[in-house]
Amino acid sequence: MPSNTRVRDLAAATPTTRDRYIDLLRVASLGTVVLGHWLMAAVTVDADGRAKFGNLLAVEPGLQLLTWVLQIMPVFFFVGGFSHALSYRSLARRTDGPAYAAFLRARLQRLLRPTMVFTAVWGAGALAVQLLGGGGPLTDVAARLVAQPLWFIGIYLAMVAFTPPLLRLHERYGWGAFAALVAAAAGVDVLRFAVGVPFVEFLNFAFVWLAVHQLGFLRADGRLGAPAVPAALAVAGLASAAALVVFGPYPLSMVGMPGEKISNMSPPTAALLCHGMWLVGAVELLRGPGTRLVTRPRVWRGVIAANGVAMTAFLWHLTAMLGVYGALLALDVPLPAPASAAWWVQAPLRIAAAAVVTALLVAAFRTVEQPAAKPAAKPAGTQPATADPARRVSGPVAALGVTLALFGVLGLSMVGFGGLLEGHTAMLVAVRVTAPAAIVMAAAGWLLVEAAAPRHRSRPRSR
Repeated sequence: MPSNTRVRDLAAATPTTRDRYIDLLRVASLGTVVLGHWLMAAVTVDADGRAKFGNLLAVEPGLQLLTWVLQIMPVFFFVGGFSHALSYRSLARRTDGPAYAAFLRARLQRLLRPTMVFTAVWGAGALAVQLLGGGGPLTDVAARLVAQPLWFIGIYLAMVAFTPPLLRLHERYGWGAFAALVAAAAGVDVLRFAVGVPFVEFLNFAFVWLAVHQLGFLRADGRLGAPAVPAALAVAGLASAAALVVFGPYPLSMVGMPGEKISNMSPPTAALLCHGMWLVGAVELLRGPGTRLVTRPRVWRGVIAANGVAMTAFLWHLTAMLGVYGALLALDVPLPAPASAAWWVQAPLRIAAAAVVTALLVAAFRTVEQPAAKPAAKPAGTQPATADPARRVSGPVAALGVTLALFGVLGLSMVGFGGLLEGHTAMLVAVRVTAPAAIVMAAAGWLLVEAAAPRHRSRPRSR
């Protein structure tokens, strides 16, 4: 984490206009996801001594109702919409010329850099294990599982990429833009379940998550401020999600379950969108007490420290959890049956151990997440150059870069790091993708985004 001195300096320098509650929601949402993953993991050993990875919610289906509170990723995307709106508008006011490439680079620095380091470390490790013919009882599971949370990175990349056009739609139509995305998501489900149109369900990766993102735009413009608005959003979302689950083809769980024919998560459904509406309404109703909480100096310093390493912790938390399970297996520590009394007694110890290992990994990789130093201020008497040809192409190059990164990261989340040499594939929408191809796409996209951002050159002002 950032040093105590740096955290105190940042806390002291926080402007009074900053919405600290948004920062709290960002940390709380990612923290809830991490804790949920640690809790749901259920590793057992079969009669042949092979490790098997399961899901607590599949063992105890009654616990799936908890996902209606703990599946909090929509809140993170809602917070993203708020932050992206403010960031793009601020950058557009300060940047001479097109702001798109600069916006992409600024928003993706702390996202793609730790992601690419994570990918390089895991890719090199998985390749070395396969070349040496080694492996342990959890090796294959780990190589596949640790990449799965990268789907979140891919979706977030899409949200950043679509921010400028969707922000313009929001500024013109307001709630109408959000309603159009909701209608599109519902229409996709009708075509999917009632008509049986193949592959149409993948459109909801865009419509569902961008609708939640659009709520962040509304928050940025103060349109969720009156208590009646978030209350209506929460009630309508919760009632609609419940009706869709009770009377429709949607499962109870708001997270993916192994072996299920229909998932609310992958691809997202209208039920998940309603769930997101309920969560956004709920957290907005808590804005008052949440804001008062985060004005306490100690709490605010904790939020700043956590925000500084949140993405690194998210990327490595499954590695830490699987490392704990690997150590238990290596030490022949008995693993109780999931959901048994002994399993619940052991769970806090496993989670505490995973937290410690995650902290060690964060300490090792935290510097990658720190934002790059801002360029020095322009000397007095200079003005931006007006005839830089690179500026005219920076936007399209950045768009190509974020597209490659998006598909590369999503592809890697589906195929994992296993079978690098065997050519293992996974279906990304309607295309088969391998891990090496996904890694190359993600890396190329990241480099294009980094290279496309306009460099501020100046020339002496004429006298």
